[in-house]
Amino acid sequence: MSGQASSRYLSVDFYRGLTIAFMIIVNTPGSWKHVYPPLQHAVWHGCTPTDLVFPSFMFIIGVSMWFAFARYDRKWTTEARNKVLKRTVLLFLIGVFMYKLPFFWRDWDTARILGVPQRLALGYGLASVLVLNLDRKKLIWASAGLLLLYWGILNWFAYPAGSDPYLAESSAVLRLDTWLFGTSHLYNGEINGGIRYPFDPEGLLSTLPSVVTVIMGWLCGDWLGHRKNNKEKLVRELLIFGIICAVTGLVWDLFFPINKKLWTSSYVMYAGGISMMLLAASVWLVDVLNWRNGAGFFFTFGANSLFAYLLSEVLIIFWDSISWGAGNSATNVRDWIFSHAFAPIDSGELGSFLFALSYMLLCWLICRWLYVKKIFIKL
Repeated sequence: MSGQASSRYLSVDFYRGLTIAFMIIVNTPGSWKHVYPPLQHAVWHGCTPTDLVFPSFMFIIGVSMWFAFARYDRKWTTEARNKVLKRTVLLFLIGVFMYKLPFFWRDWDTARILGVPQRLALGYGLASVLVLNLDRKKLIWASAGLLLLYWGILNWFAYPAGSDPYLAESSAVLRLDTWLFGTSHLYNGEINGGIRYPFDPEGLLSTLPSVVTVIMGWLCGDWLGHRKNNKEKLVRELLIFGIICAVTGLVWDLFFPINKKLWTSSYVMYAGGISMMLLAASVWLVDVLNWRNGAGFFFTFGANSLFAYLLSEVLIIFWDSISWGAGNSATNVRDWIFSHAFAPIDSGELGSFLFALSYMLLCWLICRWLYVKKIFIKL
């Protein structure tokens, strides 16, 4: 989904690559028991730097879409429809099968249906329908309508009636996912302060506001396209509107809490505003000041962003699945590497972080080889 952004704005590839690098680091610590607080997700309400990574990736997908869809004149043509449908279905299925690795042929009765690639797929697909059929003004109104509608749905359909609509167990998000998929097909990890129960942080209903995250990126891509001859003005405008969106999210948080796992409307505005400010900084550094020393590191990830993310997920899944020993002596590849290479340096947060950093660099080396060979893997 890199599109053609790099031909005009190297900052788009830079931002995308920066997002992927940070995503890999936060997703693969040496030990989940030892993680620096900023590299952890908020327990429930609130937002840490880590909670900004996923929406940043969806935002930059939207930016890239504006350039990529130029080949269809940014209209909902038959060719565009077929391309969008193909990418959406393929990415969704990749996500389903990825979560089944390495034994994808068994336990389908408990297979997780939703997840990060699936949200990327649905966000991309649904946003594509809107951006290719609506003009800028209608897109803004549609986005506002989606965010307000989601706010209303969460309040109207909390279960049981009268319960807190912004808790996982009583949210309309869980209610819809349970009705559609059953609890056996939902994520069953740690939610809200160590409590474990079936709840999908990439739920189907919460995909609705995530579409707006992609649209915000598209609107900024439109901005980039029409300000290419005055990038200084573009940077100022992105900063101003980014601040306005982020402050709007913070004010809305007083009534509708910022929450990544529910992907609340206030979270969309807050994270989207910060994404706009980070894009402005990227444009200023890379396209205005022509910074290149060290920026190439992130261009490598940016050129094969989706592949880099999937590579990092699949490789660590296999490392975690290759285990030996029993009881207290049981270990796997990740644990063995951490205990033998990084724990001797530091057995706590620093060692865990160094593992994550090294793992990111391993993925980068593979992507660097592809980059040098000019191999760009796309759906």
